[in-house]
Amino acid sequence: MVSMWCPGPGPGSVEDDLISYVAGQVAPYKKVCRVEFTDFAPRSATGKILRRELRARERSSTAP
Repeated sequence: MVSMWCPGPGPGSVEDDLISYVAGQVAPYKKVCRVEFTDFAPRSATGKILRRELRARERSSTAP
């Protein structure tokens, strides 16, 4: 599982801290393997995050 995260204002968190925090909060099969930091999250007109665009961006960045 990959987590894409948009850091907000304030002190930055490092990748290992986020992974260990999530690991303590979720079931073992839902643990995050990798965290990617992004500048923005694409949103719809109603303000929902467009996960399909995040998935498409992930596929295009890992394509050979």
